[in-house]
Amino acid sequence: MNYFLGIDVGTGSARVGIFDERGVLVGHTVEAIKTWKPKANFVEQSSENIWQSICSCCHRVLAETEIDIATIKGIGFDATCSLVLIDECGNSVSVDPDEDDAKNIIVWMDHRAIEETNLINGFKEGYSAFDFVGGRISPEMQLPKLLWLKKQLPKSWKRVAHFFDLPDYLTFRATGSTVRSLCSLSCKWTFDKNSESDSGWDVNLFKAIGLDDLSEDAFESIGRSDLVRLMGRPIGQGLSESSAKEMGLLKGTPVGVSIIDAHAGGLGMLGLKEFTKNGEAEPINFNKRLALIGGTSSCHMAVAEEARYIEGVWGPYDSAMIPGFWLNEGGQSATGSLVDHVIKTHAAYSEAMKEATARGLSIYDYLNTFLSDLLTEEYDLVDGLSESLHVCPYFHGNRSPRANPELVGMVSGLKLSATVKDLSLLYLATVQSIAYGTRHIIEAMNAKGYDIDTLICCGGGTKNTLFLQQHANITGCRLLLPKEMESVLLGSAMLGAVASGEYQNLIEAMGAMSHLGHAIQPEEATAEYHARKYEVFHQLYEDQMRYDSIIKKGI
Repeated sequence: MNYFLGIDVGTGSARVGIFDERGVLVGHTVEAIKTWKPKANFVEQSSENIWQSICSCCHRVLAETEIDIATIKGIGFDATCSLVLIDECGNSVSVDPDEDDAKNIIVWMDHRAIEETNLINGFKEGYSAFDFVGGRISPEMQLPKLLWLKKQLPKSWKRVAHFFDLPDYLTFRATGSTVRSLCSLSCKWTFDKNSESDSGWDVNLFKAIGLDDLSEDAFESIGRSDLVRLMGRPIGQGLSESSAKEMGLLKGTPVGVSIIDAHAGGLGMLGLKEFTKNGEAEPINFNKRLALIGGTSSCHMAVAEEARYIEGVWGPYDSAMIPGFWLNEGGQSATGSLVDHVIKTHAAYSEAMKEATARGLSIYDYLNTFLSDLLTEEYDLVDGLSESLHVCPYFHGNRSPRANPELVGMVSGLKLSATVKDLSLLYLATVQSIAYGTRHIIEAMNAKGYDIDTLICCGGGTKNTLFLQQHANITGCRLLLPKEMESVLLGSAMLGAVASGEYQNLIEAMGAMSHLGHAIQPEEATAEYHARKYEVFHQLYEDQMRYDSIIKKGI
């Protein structure tokens, strides 16, 4: 049996999984990574800390599985779309206001560059780059962060030899090659593989916004067009001698071109087959499928054979996830992090956590059980318990489809009490608000040619039965859960499988390594209730805009 290593770096941890050629997970480990928040909206990490966490995971999973390293035939990396600064010797360069070089990553969720984002979006007219990001650059993308660095940390700016998306930094660290992923550069850096420019970059846009010095070295520091590759293509001579020693693997083990973490989840899920009662595989209709990858934030990935331009939804990106297909990417900037924030900042959290621990339950399972115990003849389904409590989930802005990072969260229906019951109802309303956001994204996509009626889900939220059923009820879509729920790790392993030659391309790997687990159907009895709640969801946004307008009249 051949095995493939999937390596995933999320917002809070590094994970390594070993999969066989059929996509079966035979072992995995996880290790937390460090995060610093020196100011409001500043989120920083360390590439050295992340690499050492990966290496520690590799050694542990190899020891636990006792797999012969000679049978590890390929490695794939995915990570968050965070920005990494490296000098010409491969050393870290600071992104921190105190100039600490250990902190050399601006994390994807960092919103320090709001001013630069607004400046760049002021150049929307006349530049094609905006056509491929739903009409607006996000502060979660790299151009605003680069412009902030140039303005605020000029010493670091001058020292940098390479600005990497974190997935590409990891393959650089593993192989020594500065090959870049088409996924990262297309989705977060405005690279266009179909550009009339030989460089793939819009030189005029860079000049207009004040980043013209990047083009002086033919974009060497952010990615030359001749070094941009499709995901899963083998990089150079594979794993370098030094990295192989650090990871406990063999020198020369093939390493595939990297991918963003959510996009790895898309690879791990969208190709799973459904079968008829006769055991025949049904044709896959990508037009009806949406990959929902939940975690700190949520991403919504859909692909089509033609380019679809959707206001407020990122893309279309040519071959940025599945080669030969155009990718559209919706998203919510705070989902898992929002639920945790609402729970942990509530006055009844300590009491609820104490009771959950006593029962051997997670806080989520405890609250789900508490909600079920509240049901009566009047409320025979959990959904209706939130009828007087409404949440606008934009606590960290809105990524899609409103594309406004400056929006804020709202709660309507609070009372002068803070009991565990109050916490459980607020938790329910928050989960529902996230699902309404997903419904909004689906409606925007379907209005432009998709016919999405199926969500294929992975990530932290998929361990929560309430989260899943509310998404089914609110979107009206059936949910498919993969047999292998570690779909992001699986997507990374697919990159290693393609790089090794086990599979000719990603489509073949997706069909062979991804399998269906079970389905969740929407409860039709809740449809009319959620139609009314969804109307309130939109009204909360309209009210926020009205409040803002009233306040600004006096400014």
